[in-house]
Amino acid sequence: MNTRYLYFIIIFIVLLQACANKKSDVKTLHFWAMGAEGEYIQKLVPEFERRNPGIKVKVQMIPWTAAQEKLITAYASDNAPDLFQLGNTWIPQFAALNAIEELSNFVNSSVSIKKENYYEGVWQTNVLDDKLYGIPWYIETRLLFYRPDVLEAVGYNNPPKTWDELIDCSRKIKKYFGNEEKYPIYIPTNEWVPFIVFGMQAGSNILKYNNSYGNFGGKEFKEGFKFLMKFYDEKLTPSGISQVPNIYQAFKEKYINMYISGPWNIIEFKKTMTGIDSLNWMTAPLPGYKNEYPGLSLAGGASLVVYKKSKLKKEAWKFIEYLSEPSVQVKFFNYLFDLPSVKSAWEDSSIKYNRYISAFRTQFENVTPTPQIPEWEQIAFSKVQQYAEISSKKAMTIDKALLNLDKDVNLILEKRRYILSKQKEDKHEK
Repeated sequence: MNTRYLYFIIIFIVLLQACANKKSDVKTLHFWAMGAEGEYIQKLVPEFERRNPGIKVKVQMIPWTAAQEKLITAYASDNAPDLFQLGNTWIPQFAALNAIEELSNFVNSSVSIKKENYYEGVWQTNVLDDKLYGIPWYIETRLLFYRPDVLEAVGYNNPPKTWDELIDCSRKIKKYFGNEEKYPIYIPTNEWVPFIVFGMQAGSNILKYNNSYGNFGGKEFKEGFKFLMKFYDEKLTPSGISQVPNIYQAFKEKYINMYISGPWNIIEFKKTMTGIDSLNWMTAPLPGYKNEYPGLSLAGGASLVVYKKSKLKKEAWKFIEYLSEPSVQVKFFNYLFDLPSVKSAWEDSSIKYNRYISAFRTQFENVTPTPQIPEWEQIAFSKVQQYAEISSKKAMTIDKALLNLDKDVNLILEKRRYILSKQKEDKHEK
């Protein structure tokens, strides 16, 4: 063989091997994100990969409706992604499965991610038994959407700040519209959040004895529940969800004039409330129990978690740190309107001077997690909503409804009590 050709063949083989080695050095990080977040997060990946040439991020978009089941199936088959998004009420379930990594050591050695960078109530949604399992990614809470023109017409130049003002304002709006079929506020019974929020505002811890029994029949929750039932009794809210097929159109037509909801509705209200109506809707922190303002609300949103058995935990943490940078959070906000979890990101002009978001910033100073147990969503969606509907229709007295609610919740929590008792026995034996 010609010496020159042999030389080129050797060089080619060496270069090919070098390319193969370089490719093998690249680590592929698998990340599952839900809904629209799974689509838009991919716009942020190229910059991360540019900064970290040894890491590739493969994003898989999962529909929210299938996400929980798909993640559990992936965990059971030991095929979960290295990093994934969790609604923060799901964290207790995946922590109980031992499916997600405890992140305190990562935070302790991190320059950019620190507890003080986040709203306290939101951070706590990720903490179970003093262990940190997730980092807040984007955040949500509930507050009051209202029509300032209608409130001003009945003497409220500012939105209600207390329970007394809320019901007084509602009664005046009802009187203002007279015989017209219009309602001051909308409190749908297929949304459990207002019932939990007002119970917590009155001082209820919702569950008792280490979250192993229901406490809905307690005087605090009952006070909040009774207060909301006044709105049904006095026809201050539509009694059935079928009466309000389109919340935004109902707001436009003054069919309803106040509504407790979250930041995802800002975009929808802006689409509907156009022209002169663009001046006739606004957001405000929730009214509070007695003199508390803003009133307590719930800490919601999504967190980033690392799979317990991932072999790329350090790489996953790098990606979490990147997504937690204020500038990256602002970019993500501008894509999707997801509110940033990092407080300093709120100083960006696109957020700081947004007239509809200002109230959320105030509200996040007084938010709290829901009970941090795997059974919570079953309790909230299947039971709290059920008995709110029953009570609103007067099919059962409030006392009996809450008694039955506690009974049903206690059945749901039976397994939890058994596990807690076994843990207590094991600890005693040791």
